[in-house]
Amino acid sequence: MNSNIFSAMGMSGLDPAILFFVMLFLLILAFVFIIVQGSKLKKLERKYSKFMQGKEAESLEDEIIGLFHDNRMIRSENEKNRKDIIDINRRLNNSFQKVGLEKYDAFSQGGGKLSFALCMLDEKDNGFLLNSVHNSDGMNYSYSKEINAGVADVELSKDERRALDKALESTNR
Repeated sequence: MNSNIFSAMGMSGLDPAILFFVMLFLLILAFVFIIVQGSKLKKLERKYSKFMQGKEAESLEDEIIGLFHDNRMIRSENEKNRKDIIDINRRLNNSFQKVGLEKYDAFSQGGGKLSFALCMLDEKDNGFLLNSVHNSDGMNYSYSKEINAGVADVELSKDERRALDKALESTNR
């Protein structure tokens, strides 16, 4: 069969049956692609429907905006907490953290351990030692000694030394 159109395109010797089968194959291939795309679209619609279940687009947008707002608040609170922790640590360095108490009988008179040595130190082992001596007449004398870097400014008695040692060891317990 001779066709003017085939002759104009330079395919005058082409059998129309071959052209028919090629077109049929392309048509079947197009239907397969349509079916595959339809299947993918149905899957996407199911996922979208599940995602939007019970939500409208506006309420979902409000939820997302709320999450961003919460995230900003959490970051703000986190920054405030970080600053507070730094401030607490700064203050803690200057507070008394180590305590040593030694009770003793100052004059060995069997009147009980009414005398005591109290040592209070900060993180850098600076502080004071307070000694209160009670005698049998009911008199009480108190005095203090300065402690710098774990060392007293004057000589310590054995009871005061025990109180200082307890304070120095109190963080190791």
